[in-house]
Amino acid sequence: MINKLNELAIDLPHRGFDDYYGRIRQEGYPWNRKRVLRVYRLMKLTMRRKRKKRLPSRIKEPLVIPNRLNETWSMDFMCDTLENGRKFRVLNVIDDYNREALIIKPQMIFPGEFVVNALNDLVFYRGKPSQIRVDNGPEFISKAFLKWCNDNGIRIIHIQPGKPVQNALIERFNRLYREDVLDAYIFEDIYQVREISKEWQEDYNNNHPHGSLGGKSPKQYAKPEKEECLIEEIIPKKSKLAMS
Repeated sequence: MINKLNELAIDLPHRGFDDYYGRIRQEGYPWNRKRVLRVYRLMKLTMRRKRKKRLPSRIKEPLVIPNRLNETWSMDFMCDTLENGRKFRVLNVIDDYNREALIIKPQMIFPGEFVVNALNDLVFYRGKPSQIRVDNGPEFISKAFLKWCNDNGIRIIHIQPGKPVQNALIERFNRLYREDVLDAYIFEDIYQVREISKEWQEDYNNNHPHGSLGGKSPKQYAKPEKEECLIEEIIPKKSKLAMS
């Protein structure tokens, strides 16, 4: 009986005894009302329990490498401190297809609206992804981010809590960025972080030989796809000229 009342108190903390007892009877338990009420009072369940908001259950999805650009982006945050001890955060976004660093954005604070603004700037010149893989951080479950994805028809893949391996591509990227930038410098201010990060991003995208990309850099790996798109655009034009 105690276990059952505890279970009900956890699942339905704002309900009262009558509701709990009604559910107990519906489930076929034989305990009479007076006995259940006595135990209910001894457990001090008349005093409402506070509980934290719970995340919806997350379904484990396989980490599939996309076949084209802008099919899946991965996003994550990193933390570090300046020389004066002030903390800052870095928003990282990569394209899972060629592991290209799309955003490396250091900020002192990062409310959900900042994430949306950064993504709007990225979509303006890059185009929208079909889906985005993220963890369950406050910025990625914020109303602003969820609404932006819904308005743009972008599917969100939330990994399961405590399972960073389900977002392994951005985790590997984060490790490289931390080793080469965050752990390699002492930053006086956020502007230094941004300047060094920008230089590192350019070098990584154009020169980093990625083992899973056949030793090519992200930009080199994406070139064949871009060239195919250009050929497809040129060939129809030539065929129309030949017909005329």
